[in-house]
Amino acid sequence: MSPESVLQELLARALLPPAQAALIRADETRRPFSLHRELRLLLYLGIVLLSGGLGVLIYQHIDRIGHGVIVAAMAGLMLACLGYAARHLPPFTWAEAPRTGFLPDYALLLGCLLFVTLETYLQVQYGVFGSRYGLATVLPAAVFFALAYRFDHRGVLAMGITALAAWVGVTIQPLSAFVTNDFWHSRLSTAAIVLGLGLMATGLLAERYGRKAHFAFTYLSLGSNLLLLAATASLLDFTPGAGSFPPVVLVPLILAVCAALVWYARRAHSYLLLLLGVAYAYVVVTYLLVRLIEFTNGFNDGGFVLLLFYVPLSAVGVVWLLLNIKKLLRPR
Repeated sequence: MSPESVLQELLARALLPPAQAALIRADETRRPFSLHRELRLLLYLGIVLLSGGLGVLIYQHIDRIGHGVIVAAMAGLMLACLGYAARHLPPFTWAEAPRTGFLPDYALLLGCLLFVTLETYLQVQYGVFGSRYGLATVLPAAVFFALAYRFDHRGVLAMGITALAAWVGVTIQPLSAFVTNDFWHSRLSTAAIVLGLGLMATGLLAERYGRKAHFAFTYLSLGSNLLLLAATASLLDFTPGAGSFPPVVLVPLILAVCAALVWYARRAHSYLLLLLGVAYAYVVVTYLLVRLIEFTNGFNDGGFVLLLFYVPLSAVGVVWLLLNIKKLLRPR
């Protein structure tokens, strides 16, 4: 509902004097439009494009520049970014630290991206980690977690969680995604489910005990997405005797996590978590329906008709959800 329609409704009910309505209308007309979010998005895109552009530039002129110069330049720029962020470092607190400006936040983010780039370059060019791929992934995870908590930066925390997930994948099934194209191997999917549960528990505990409670959303969103993606992939690709969780475990687990996400989304007024929980629950319900029809050999008659009704009705349900999502998240 627009501000003008609200004013018209208040005037129609005689709840607002016309003079006061004119003042509010004039204030709405002259009020500056905030570009804060747009500028921050452009700055973030600029950092990403700068990193990519420097990579392409280095690749095209690597013979002229030399590896030593490239390593020194990346290390110097990384230290400059981290040093600038450290100069504006806020006092440590378990609550949300006050912002000292947006430039230190993005300098820290750029420094972390350069750290990963430098580490990857040293590994590819000089093999500093050898075949110890676990060390190459756990090192940035440890660095990013430490920086995220000290600088109170949720973006760096997300990078740390991503690096931690990469470390788990490399430790459980080295290079499986690149060599055998078997990313959701039973051991790997099980590890992803356990890691997702751990991340979600960490977020809830952080909120419960006030230890960086504002980090809870990052833990919950990334952890639940990792858990649900791994569990759903294992469910859809389940093979008896492969060692993964059976559907009798995966289905209740996915539905329980989805219900928890919907509960937390209504409590925290989060569109993302609500859509995440509903989307994965829809996939599991559809899976159960198809399996039920397959089990009863109903694809030749009633099962096919049931699917014909299910698809459009579920589409209507999705549209209803999108139209009423604000009502679902409205506090009671």
